[in-house]
Amino acid sequence: MSAHILAIDDSRTIRTLLTMALEQSGFTVTTAVDGVDGVDKFRQMQADLVITDVNMPNKDGFGVIDDIRQSETNKSVPVLVLTTESGAALKERARKAGATGWIVKPFDDAALVAVIKRLTGG
Repeated sequence: MSAHILAIDDSRTIRTLLTMALEQSGFTVTTAVDGVDGVDKFRQMQADLVITDVNMPNKDGFGVIDDIRQSETNKSVPVLVLTTESGAALKERARKAGATGWIVKPFDDAALVAVIKRLTGG
């Protein structure tokens, strides 16, 4: 059974690129268009890993992480931040919120897949 990945990004292009890269590697992918949509979908599904952008309308990536981490059962779900931002302060804020890792766009498909496989045991 393949890992189910929730990819949250307001960019249609990034959602498409993530879906293509991850599905080609055998993952099941659900996408969300912003943080509110992402948290709603997360609550409706059993995601094995979440990828979220930081800068999005309606709810940013930090809000997504906060909402996911509120439930005790969700503390172990890996959350990767995928963003154009690379500042140390933002990385630290994400880590403190409960992010598992930080990947800067543009991303390398093979490197992203390797990280996801390591985090999901796949």
